[in-house]
Amino acid sequence: MMKNWLAAGAVALSVGMSATAAFAQTTTVPGEQVGLATGAPLPEGIYALNTFVYRSNENTGPGSVDVGVNVPVLVWSTPFVPFGGRVELLVAPPTVFAFGKNGGPQGARDLSINVGTFVGGIWAFDLGNNFGVSLLGGVYLNELNAGRGVLVNNNGNFAGAPVLGQLASNTYRMGVAASYTGDGYNLTANLTANIYDSPASFGGTNTVGFGNTRGPFIISDSLNLDLTATKKFGKFEIGAIGYGTMNFDISAASLAAGNRGNFSVGGLIGYDFGPVTAQAYVATTVVNSVRRADTVEGWFRLIVPLYSPTAVAAAPVSPVIRKY
Repeated sequence: MMKNWLAAGAVALSVGMSATAAFAQTTTVPGEQVGLATGAPLPEGIYALNTFVYRSNENTGPGSVDVGVNVPVLVWSTPFVPFGGRVELLVAPPTVFAFGKNGGPQGARDLSINVGTFVGGIWAFDLGNNFGVSLLGGVYLNELNAGRGVLVNNNGNFAGAPVLGQLASNTYRMGVAASYTGDGYNLTANLTANIYDSPASFGGTNTVGFGNTRGPFIISDSLNLDLTATKKFGKFEIGAIGYGTMNFDISAASLAAGNRGNFSVGGLIGYDFGPVTAQAYVATTVVNSVRRADTVEGWFRLIVPLYSPTAVAAAPVSPVIRKY
């Protein structure tokens, strides 16, 4: 069964949210699709998924924070197969968390920020011979229900706002993925673009006493690359992963000023428990354009099928990833 659920995760976990120590990256989380055969079509059905990432960085100053992102997702893989490609619809309300790393009056308080609900779809094709490709399109409705985030010190004073300036604009998401899943392997590359209406402003008024927290802000369009090379051994999975992001506008006026991007590498393990499939992976920055912004990231993922029009046959011992 794991072979089907990994494809479900490939759809759903493309809807996350990212924030670095400087909170200046793509709305789509770099790395959220590694470990998943994102190019493979998903069997008809309804799936619930959840992924959580905890990002720890090198900064240790009074207002420094670590960042977490949680992404609950509902996916409907429809019976519609126009031109041979499965149509898959998804919705997700990601949430970003910041955790203060220091006590005392100058330490930062913990906070959470709603990201705009993601709605989108995937058109996925089985090319035969264990190859698959997919196209994704969707939008994070940041202008509808996203927060901007205000960082406050433990003494109650404002420390920074907006925390996530990129949420002043809807984020238009486009992606293309290719997968090979023969002989228990998952070799996948996924390219994701985030496009913004820039310059963009939040609604309402500025945070009193803290300057311009409303905008307009210059938001850089961005490109993410997620790479997977894993192998199945019975119910276990193990392999290498890599992911990174690139910002196009790094001018002084941009929210991504001076931050061209970064790339991380790491390893993944997974296990098929039967009714639930779990994956965990860890990665660390190996290339970064910003000093003292290197991170170590730990990820955990659960994939659960809720409904299938036909009983899902038990997967053979090998391969256990769907061969699409």
